[in-house]
Amino acid sequence: MKLSIVIPAYNEEKYLGKCLKAVFAEIEKTTHEVEVIVVDNASTDKTSDVAKTFPKVKLVYEPKKGLSQARHSGYLASNGDIIANVDSDSTIPPGWIEKVFAEFSKNSRLVALSGPYYYPEMPKLTNFFIHVYYAIGFLGHIINHHFLKVGAMLQGGNFILRRTALEKIGGYDTSIDFYGEDTDIAVRIQKVGLVKFVFGLKMYTSSRRFQGEGIFLTGIRYVINHFWVIIFKKPFTKKFKDIRIIEKSN
Repeated sequence: MKLSIVIPAYNEEKYLGKCLKAVFAEIEKTTHEVEVIVVDNASTDKTSDVAKTFPKVKLVYEPKKGLSQARHSGYLASNGDIIANVDSDSTIPPGWIEKVFAEFSKNSRLVALSGPYYYPEMPKLTNFFIHVYYAIGFLGHIINHHFLKVGAMLQGGNFILRRTALEKIGGYDTSIDFYGEDTDIAVRIQKVGLVKFVFGLKMYTSSRRFQGEGIFLTGIRYVINHFWVIIFKKPFTKKFKDIRIIEKSN
């Protein structure tokens, strides 16, 4: 089994290097076959230059902006049996790759795997309440996936898909720019197999969107779009703020 790690990047010269260092540090520890693909999604900064400093990175250029578009381009350029979606402002923790292989190796019915985010920049109490948020979401996952068969929970930027299942559902919906892209995949892929959310498969990530837009408002947006995609098959929020602009203005 081969793993493809796809990392979409739009103007991410600030974070991409740290992300890639963590990925390759884990690759060095494993005996499994892993490829790393960075998708430069119409960047105007030095994102590609950062990616090129890592000789084993496969760099893909995608001129059409959009998170789903970038993920889809990375998927088309990959050849792994399982495809991990990792955001460029995230860092995988020790053991993450081994856990991914372990989960997919032990269950042939598993088509999608995901875990929670952890925000090192935020206070422990805030991360505790975020963990409670995930716990409530997990209950919804159990009901929606195992009983109602209408959806599942995937954390965008920390989810892995089986290639054969992704092919069956036609890949990513490139009409979705940001909000709801993970739920859309979950709704469609849960029809062909098991979707699993594992709290032990956490991912460290930046809290910049929470800091830029407010944690409560951002959380509400995610919840609304999650259920909107499940019920109406499309996201409620069509537009989103470029968090990089917010960062620069602060």
